[in-house]
This record gives sequence, structure tokens and C-alpha cells, in this order.
Amino acid sequence: MTPHIEAKTGDFAKTVLMPGDPKRSAYIAEHYLESPKLINDLRGVQGYTGIYKGIPVSVMASGMGIPSISIYAHELYNIYGVENIIRIGSAGALQANLKLGSVVAAMSACTDSNVTSQLELGAYFAPTADFTLLETAVSKARELGVSMPVGPVYSSDVFYDAANRTMRMAKLGVLAVEMEAAGLYIVAAQAGKRALAICSISDSPITGEAMDGKARETTFDDMIRIALETAGAMDGTSC
Repeated sequence: MTPHIEAKTGDFAKTVLMPGDPKRSAYIAEHYLESPKLINDLRGVQGYTGIYKGIPVSVMASGMGIPSISIYAHELYNIYGVENIIRIGSAGALQANLKLGSVVAAMSACTDSNVTSQLELGAYFAPTADFTLLETAVSKARELGVSMPVGPVYSSDVFYDAANRTMRMAKLGVLAVEMEAAGLYIVAAQAGKRALAICSISDSPITGEAMDGKARETTFDDMIRIALETAGAMDGTSC
């Protein structure tokens, strides 16, 4: 056990899917996994392990923001022996062609967070997805017939962007804004493990459209299926 996870050694599968919302963890476990077992409910962050097409897969919420996902990812990688974490979260569209419900894969994650300076490298680290996970997810999306643009996302520490930094990122070709991918990629790099963020578009700062909270909990099925198929393909693949 850790201060944040009450699961026992061996409770987690090799691959963990991480939505931000605990209710989305429950939704995925109930609708997609066979024989799901609740392995963590500490601090209300629900984690489950079940079977998807014969392969053990875990799903556990990360909470909101880089500090929260960094804590959970560090413990999963370094204490529970998890090899792959796939973030499955919501994001705001920064390109006009991305509609509500669209899926994007984060090849890299720029950020306004000070987290990269904590590494004390004497340089800015570029948070990047694991290529094997990314390539697998792109292949699975194609097999499922889901269009999934790949490119940079913007992991912001600020949800209400009074400085309008988000729209300046859009002009640089950044696909979407979210709050966790950069932190996950940094922790994965430190641990020598794999990470990928796949996000569903829940709102658009460009058009003003937005899903309500309930839709964010219980939709995003294309993203979930891509992540589960990717998890299944990674079984038996070592870092």
C-alpha cells in the first residue's frame, strides 16, 4: 500500500488505463471488462482489474492535473510494477476540424507547468509518448475505423485561461488542450516505462461547444476501445 493506493502487490495488470474521472473508471470496468475486481477505492479514486479479450487490464482514475497523475503514475510504475499507462481523458479542441467526440493521440505534450524544471537537467525536457504504444494505438484505431489525428497537445495547469495562451498554442498546430499528458510522459521517462495519452474532444474553445458532465462520464467509447485494444496488443511486450 501507498498513501494513495490500497491495492496489493500483483493486483494491477501490466497495462493501466487512466481516465481522470473515477466514475469513468467504474463505467469502463462495468461495460468493457469481464469479472472486474475493485482493487482501490482510497480517496475515492476507483481502480479495477478485469479481463479484456482474455488479457488482464486495469483501469484507475488519475484525478485532475499534472501533480495528481504524477503521483499515481510514479507509484504504479515504481511500486506496483506497471509497464504501460494509457491516459484516456477529455480535451478541448484547438483545431476547427475536431468535433465533439473526436479522438486524438498525443505524440508530445507541451506545457506551461514548472514540472520540467524540477528535473534540474539544465535544459527543457520535451515530454513525448512511447512510440510502440503510439504506433499500436494508431494501428488499432485504423482497424476499428476510427479517425485519430496524431500530434502535440497542450497540458495546461490553468483550466480558466484568462491569458488566452490556449489560442496561441492553436496557431502552432497543437491539436487540443488537456491537463495531464506532460506529467505522465515525464514520470514514464524517469521510470523507463511506457506512456501514451489518447483524448476525446469534450469541448471546443473555438466554437464554444461543450459536452455536459454526464456525457463526459459515460461516452468516449471510440477512445476506450482504442485503448483497450492497444492494451491487449501490449500483453507480453516488455519495455
